Amino acid sequence: MDYKQSELVEAKRQIDSILHKLKETVKTLESKENPHRYKSQITLAKRRIDALTISVSLIERDLD
Repeated sequence: MDYKQSELVEAKRQIDSILHKLKETVKTLESKENPHRYKSQITLAKRRIDALTISVSLIERDLD
């Protein structure tokens, strides 16, 4: 599927914002007194970070 450059730029901007929020969430959960209580949330957030990082890489490749 072909996307306009402006659509890709906006998608990347949105994903970057989500990534920033997810990374902050992981930091917060890992700094809690009992981080093991949040293991599943931390794991889910890290998997989402990995998936979104791949998405950003593919968008950047398309933009080049």
